[in-house]
Amino acid sequence: MRYLAPDAGGRGTEKVIEAVHKQSGNIKALVVPLKLITTVLTIASGGSAGKEGPCAQIGAGLSSIFANLFRFAEGDRKKLVICGISAGFSSVFGTPIAGAIFGVEVLFVGGILYDVLLPSFISGLISYQISSGLGITYFYHPIEFVHVFSESFFLKVVLSGIFFGICSFSLIEVLTIGERISKRIKIWSPVKGIIGGSVIVALTFLFSVRYLGLGLESIEFYLQGGNAAWYDFILKTIFTSITLNFGGSGGINTPMFFIGAASGSLFAGVMGEDIATFSAIGLVSLLAGAANTPIAASIMAVELFGAEIAPYAAVACVISFLMTGHRSVYPSQILSIKKSSSIEVEIGKELEGIKPEYRPRRKSLISVC
Repeated sequence: MRYLAPDAGGRGTEKVIEAVHKQSGNIKALVVPLKLITTVLTIASGGSAGKEGPCAQIGAGLSSIFANLFRFAEGDRKKLVICGISAGFSSVFGTPIAGAIFGVEVLFVGGILYDVLLPSFISGLISYQISSGLGITYFYHPIEFVHVFSESFFLKVVLSGIFFGICSFSLIEVLTIGERISKRIKIWSPVKGIIGGSVIVALTFLFSVRYLGLGLESIEFYLQGGNAAWYDFILKTIFTSITLNFGGSGGINTPMFFIGAASGSLFAGVMGEDIATFSAIGLVSLLAGAANTPIAASIMAVELFGAEIAPYAAVACVISFLMTGHRSVYPSQILSIKKSSSIEVEIGKELEGIKPEYRPRRKSLISVC
């Protein structure tokens, strides 16, 4: 795989973002079958990874093949590839509106490609309908949210957004550390994969098998009000970093949902609030913070959990987004806005190459005569 199609390894959505920004959306045809095979092998063998990244990359790859076959212009090919991201996300999670927004929001931090919005909506809806027609069932969990608005509850939502932002920050940093360690180990890639797999097996014997694979059963457990252990989201983060940095192939969103739901369950337990509610808020807040997609995450809350939770989820999502700063699980994202006027960064650069500098604001005195 390393020699035939290197882009088939690692995180699928990140590779598509990189292809859009650096290769005008051109993706090698070999990526499609190899990504399918490597992802199935990774998840089936217990690797902590998701399906949405590979589906987005496969969808984008098929779009690129189609565009090249019919000699589309570079700009049109990029649009078609972005539609592939939306279609892949929508078909995996059953959220066509959030999937469409995700495709046009994930490429730039703080920017949305409005010229691709309509095609993304169409591709997301069609992908969802076809998948449903083929018999694929989706996870929906309407939250019976009956909490009357109060200042104390709203304050807890704000605090949860800060907590989920810290969790998002930690996930990004652990993934980055894992990548650095992997690059420093100069050995044959299959041997590196064996080392990573051995570490995961050892951790599984020490702790539990619930951190392996997609973790959908655990996510559902938290959303039904199950109590998370304080270390659940930490171990899932470590398992995911090892999987994706030591030869595994898959997505990052489903592990993010596990981490978000587990951290939400933990937060609710500490605060004495409804666990299902904050698990749902945590699930979407991790997507908002770690992937820099607060709008898609807020809409996803409505599609998965119902409209009642939407205002609180949106607040937590935006706070989590701001808390993570200028970093992401997708380092090829291009920065469109500064998240804080106190941080000096260069707009228009990839997050991977940005070195933020903190500059405190100058105080100004206004005299009134």
